[in-house]
Amino acid sequence: MRKIFLGFVLLMSCMINAQTAKEIIDKNIELSGGLTNWKLLNSVILQGKVTLGINDDYPIKIYQLRPNLTKTVITINKKETPVEGYDGKKGYAMNYATNKIQVYPNYTPESFDNDFIDWENKGFNAQYLGKEKIGEVYCHKVELTKNVNKTIYFFDTKNYMLLKEVKPDETLIYNDYRKVGNLLMPFRLESSSQKKESDYVMIINKIETNKVFPANTFKF
Repeated sequence: MRKIFLGFVLLMSCMINAQTAKEIIDKNIELSGGLTNWKLLNSVILQGKVTLGINDDYPIKIYQLRPNLTKTVITINKKETPVEGYDGKKGYAMNYATNKIQVYPNYTPESFDNDFIDWENKGFNAQYLGKEKIGEVYCHKVELTKNVNKTIYFFDTKNYMLLKEVKPDETLIYNDYRKVGNLLMPFRLESSSQKKESDYVMIINKIETNKVFPANTFKF
């Protein structure tokens, strides 16, 4: 009887965790603009400054187009230089040893939407991991798992905005949320990883949405 009772408690705990994780994700989507508005978003242009290392600052512009086209351009010595992107067929990235753009056959483009938009239809499992303090802010901690891939998200307990995302090879910190049309988007992004040379801080000063891009925008 005791084993049956314990099994029932564990089952209910798992159900509550799954439901709580879903509620937190749904709340984030709702308060950041709503699922309909996120799905109506088809293109984004982000402009700002990226800091590499201690004080290497460069103007940066990022173009993104649904479902997964992307192009990142930085300005060096007043010249715009593409450094990474995906044109729908091939992935490209700057080889800093040769100072040339090269094709990467195994390049995996990121989806235009983040993983927790339609996470259930994408085959993810969600688990609520409790609360954790990030700096001075208490956050709900939610883990999304698909196959062996796991990402942990930290949502502010007060406004449900995403503050931190922990991937296997990278940690992202989001700050300075502002209204862009009907959506709330972060204007500061900080990335860190075990390979410290790839760390960066990006400050966005302008975001444009649903612009029509010229046909050659994503060509390299």
